[in-house]
Amino acid sequence: MPELPEVETTVAGLRAVLDGETIARAEPRRADLRWPMPVDLRQRLTGARVTGLGRRAKYGLIYTDRDDVLIFHLGMSGRWRVDPSEIEKHDHFILETAAGRVVALNDHRRFGSLDIVDTNALASFRHFVTMGPEPLSDDFDAVVLQAKLKGRAALIKAMLLNQSIVAGLGNIYVCEALHMAGISPVLAAGKVTRPRLEKLVVAIKDVLAAAIIAGGSTLRDFAAPDGELGYFAKDWRVYGREGEACVCGAPVLRRVDSGRSTFYCAKCQR
Repeated sequence: MPELPEVETTVAGLRAVLDGETIARAEPRRADLRWPMPVDLRQRLTGARVTGLGRRAKYGLIYTDRDDVLIFHLGMSGRWRVDPSEIEKHDHFILETAAGRVVALNDHRRFGSLDIVDTNALASFRHFVTMGPEPLSDDFDAVVLQAKLKGRAALIKAMLLNQSIVAGLGNIYVCEALHMAGISPVLAAGKVTRPRLEKLVVAIKDVLAAAIIAGGSTLRDFAAPDGELGYFAKDWRVYGREGEACVCGAPVLRRVDSGRSTFYCAKCQR
């Protein structure tokens, strides 16, 4: 599943094509993805001018001058294709600008989604209302994290994946950040000390920033809108490396919790 850096990369690619442009055509090519598309999607977007693009957690945001925001989620394998030579079977939504540029949302598994809401209602959008702070923002620090984890007996890794604790973190980058901070993924969240949380916050910000610069990690068929594949996977410290040597020489281990694989080093992470 595309995670925060992949979504950030996608938004950057779309920004280069859509920002400031007028939408001449908005064409849903089916009634639903993971859930039904808004029935007024075509009406609300056609003729609107794109005033900006952004991201919230793993959702991309396209703002228009009609005070609407198009919210997209890429699901398991969704991606936007820019100026495709032909429209494919799984291109389920098309945007064309007055300048003649075309972007197509391709999602063969249909686990992605499209919603449109009033800009003033964005914070109360059903998937955003309980979300924690953005991990790359100044609102996310060790003080905030410690307050959210206080008294929690759940594993620290599970808590970092909880979107109400911090928004947008996924399995890959949590595994990487915990390793970078030297924290065992099986520690009780409420028992991680402030100094260790300070290291963890820095690690989270650093690993996300590095992944964004690298264009994300290539998972299955994820690609940026221009078709380029992210190359951060070559820098994974532990994720997907079970049995290989950690930087310390000990083997990278894997455990499964709630259906998710956790990769870690028992020697480096305590």
